[in-house]
Amino acid sequence: MRMLTFKLKPKTAFGIILLLTGVVVIAVSFIGNHPATPASKQTTVSCKTAEERVNYINSLGFETDSSEESKEIIIPTRFNDVYNKYNEIQKKQGLDLAEYKGKTAVMYTYHITNYGDNDNVIANLIVFDGQLIGADLCDTSADNGFLVALNDKT
Repeated sequence: MRMLTFKLKPKTAFGIILLLTGVVVIAVSFIGNHPATPASKQTTVSCKTAEERVNYINSLGFETDSSEESKEIIIPTRFNDVYNKYNEIQKKQGLDLAEYKGKTAVMYTYHITNYGDNDNVIANLIVFDGQLIGADLCDTSADNGFLVALNDKT
């Protein structure tokens, strides 16, 4: 049987311990800031067809007369205060327009027919590449105007 021995000076031993401690601290910091799995996102909602879009609106308890208006929009590359506030509404429902800055999307608008006595309520669905990336419910009247997340039940 052979034995291997070596001598370390106290300064060298302290240096090795200090180096190993530094490596452990860096590794723990890196792992803590970079989780193995990305943050959970809302499951994607397919909105490729008018039927899928209307079904999504209906699934949230709203009814529509199925008349649809659409227009292309460009998500700005830099958000101003209005877009930042609008994106906060999107984040509350698991969506985030920041991922689509500079992209061209389509906004589909539907008239909501079962929002109490209010006939001015519309639902907007923002769709990119067939997937829902933004949605809101708003009252277009000047007197009672509001804008909330489409899944907001208040």
